[in-house]
Amino acid sequence: MPKILIIEDEAAIRRVLTKIISEENNSYNVEEAEDGLLGIEMIKNNDYDLVLCDIKMPKMDGVEVLEKAKKIKPEIPIVMISGHGDLDTAVNTMRLGAFDYISKPPDLNRLLNTVRNALDKKTLIVENKRLKKKVSKNYQMVGESTAISHIKDIIEKVAATDARVLITGANGTGKELVAHWLHEKSERVKAPMIEVNCAAIPSELIESELFGHVKGSFTGANKDRAGKFEAANGGTIFLDEIGDMSLSAQAKVLRALQESRISRVGSDKDIKVNVRVVAATNKDLKQEISEGRFREDLYHRLAVILIQVPSLNDRREDIPLLVDFFTSKISVEQGTPKKVFSPEAIKLLQEYNWTGNIRELRNVVERLIILGEKEVSANDIKLFASK
Repeated sequence: MPKILIIEDEAAIRRVLTKIISEENNSYNVEEAEDGLLGIEMIKNNDYDLVLCDIKMPKMDGVEVLEKAKKIKPEIPIVMISGHGDLDTAVNTMRLGAFDYISKPPDLNRLLNTVRNALDKKTLIVENKRLKKKVSKNYQMVGESTAISHIKDIIEKVAATDARVLITGANGTGKELVAHWLHEKSERVKAPMIEVNCAAIPSELIESELFGHVKGSFTGANKDRAGKFEAANGGTIFLDEIGDMSLSAQAKVLRALQESRISRVGSDKDIKVNVRVVAATNKDLKQEISEGRFREDLYHRLAVILIQVPSLNDRREDIPLLVDFFTSKISVEQGTPKKVFSPEAIKLLQEYNWTGNIRELRNVVERLIILGEKEVSANDIKLFASK
C-alpha cells in the first residue's frame, strides 16, 4: 500500500489534499505533518513512497525540508506545492531534487497525474535496486557454511562502494566468482567488467595489455591500441593472479591507482580513467614482498578490503548444495534428465580430499553424470571419482 506524507501548515489545505488523494485511490495511506520540523522527523522514522510539501511554512520552510529529506531518504519523490509560485522558485526546487512543482490552488488532474507518476517512479527505483542485488545465474555463489556466509556479508557491505578488494585463496576456490559478485552488485554494473589473467600474459606484453600502446612503440605495434584500463573505464577491472605481474607493470598499476591516470606504452600523454580495481592471487603476497617480487606499496593500495576464499576441504558442509547445483546445471547443458546422488555417495564426496577445490568437484560431478547410473551410488563414486 503506497504511503504518502503531506507537509502543510494550513489544516484546511491538508484536509483537502488528503481527501482528494484518498478518494482517487482508497489504497493510499495518507499521513499529515503540520510543519517542516515534524515532517522531517516523520521522514526519518517512516518509509514514504511520496511526499507533498508546502514551501512557505513556519519553523522550517519547504526548500529546507526538501534539502534535508533528500539527504535522509534520497529515493523519495518530493512534490513541492506553493501559493507564491514563481519560475525561479520552481527551477530552484527542481535543481535541488524535487520531482515536480505545483502552484496553489492545484489543478485536480495535474495533482493526481503527478501523484501517480511519482509513485510509479518510486516503484521503478525499488525494482531497480532489487534487480541490482540479483546476480547473473552464471555466477551463483552456492553455500551456507559460516565461511561463505561471511564472504556474502562482506560483499553486501562493500559492493556499492569503490573500495579496492584483494581476493586470496587457492586455485579453484572461486576467486573469480567473488569478483563477479562484487561487480554485479555494484553501482558500476551497467559498465563493463574487464578480466586480465596476469599469469597468462608474457611479462614483456603485460604493460601493453593493461595500458595500451601507440603505433611504433615496439616491434609489431602497427597501430594505436587501447588497453584494459581504458576498456574498463566506468566499470571494474579484475586483475587475476596479480602476484605474477612484473615489477615494472606493478609500478604502472600503482600510478594508475594513485592518480586515476594511465599512459599508453610509447606515449607521454596521460589518459584519465575511472576504474574500480579488484585483484586476486593464490600467492602469499607478504612472502612475495619479503622476497622482493611484489611491491609493498601496491599491496597496501590493493588490500583495502581483504577477502579470503576458503578451500573446499574447509567448507565440506556445502558439498551437498554444490553437488545439487552442478547436477542441475550440467544436466541442462547436456540435455539429459537430472540424476540423483544417494546419501552414501554424498557422504563419500564429503570425505574426499579436494585438492582442486570447486573446480575439481564440478569435473567429478560431470564425470559421474556421464558415466554413473540413474542414481549415482557410493560404488560410482569409488569407480569414477577416485584420483
